[in-house]
Amino acid sequence: MNVLLAGGAGYIGSHTAVELLNSGYNVIIADNYSNSDKKAIDRIEKITDKKVISYTADIIDKIVVSEIFKNNQIDVVIHFAGLKAVGESVKKPLIYYRNNIDTTITLLECMAEYGCKNIVFSSSATVYGEENDIPYVETMKKGTCSNPYGWTKSMMEQILSDASVADSELSVILLRYFNPIGAHESGLIGEDPKGIPNNLMPYISQVAVGRRDHLTIFGNDYPTKDGTCRRDYIHITDLAKGHVKAVEYAAKHKGPEIFNLGTGTPYSVLEIVNAFEKANNIKIKYEFDERRSGDLPEFWANSDKAQRVLDWTATRTLEDMCKDTWNWQKNNPNGYE
Repeated sequence: MNVLLAGGAGYIGSHTAVELLNSGYNVIIADNYSNSDKKAIDRIEKITDKKVISYTADIIDKIVVSEIFKNNQIDVVIHFAGLKAVGESVKKPLIYYRNNIDTTITLLECMAEYGCKNIVFSSSATVYGEENDIPYVETMKKGTCSNPYGWTKSMMEQILSDASVADSELSVILLRYFNPIGAHESGLIGEDPKGIPNNLMPYISQVAVGRRDHLTIFGNDYPTKDGTCRRDYIHITDLAKGHVKAVEYAAKHKGPEIFNLGTGTPYSVLEIVNAFEKANNIKIKYEFDERRSGDLPEFWANSDKAQRVLDWTATRTLEDMCKDTWNWQKNNPNGYE
């Protein structure tokens, strides 16, 4: 079975490619490398000892994407392509709406043209918004998102669901991620953001390796036990394995289906910092700053449905997440460069 990973050279895509290849799937990656690196392709092949077909392509460009479908018999699409920084989306909303929504429409149009009936979408817990109780469950109505990034995910879910209503043969799997961290145990692939990291763990690891002087923690006055935000952190390999399960399920399912992928256990920012220090025997210098626009105080997942329907559950610990992150960063102090 041939699986197209749109935006597949990035953090989540590269780890998913490894798990798919190790599970016997053929992988085609299309990426414009705006927030990824071509070296990830070589690392994926080194880890798996298998070949990846790759294209330098912007998923917005229908002509280019159509050629990829024309030259490959695509059975399943996993849609990772999109901008993903909460703070940046508040400052640059039009760029986020244009990029994230257009990539989705392009993929659906090409799928329809070439008879591909299965898509797995990289969504986010942010679509639950501010109104829902914690933990988040798939049966909840989507809420009011706190930032444009979240709204693009919500809109993309709607577009995909509407497409599946119009085409009864279309299988749409919406994976609502919580907070992926960690790296592949080999240390060959990991999170390598361009510029200043927007996510917590790469910021911590870059401070640890000496690339940055200190970690900035946005807000210490939230209504949590230590005043910092709490999130549901999941090991990237567990998340990647969830995509393999979703691909298996898509092949025998029609219509839209939603799954949370998380651990169900929230940790605060300070708890993550302390866990990283303890796991790796490294001190992390940090300073507090004002709250960041668009951040919620806390949320976490109920992932019972994924366990019941997909036979998936997260197995790696917070210590695993911290150790694997450091293994990646210390062996790649400047990322893929």
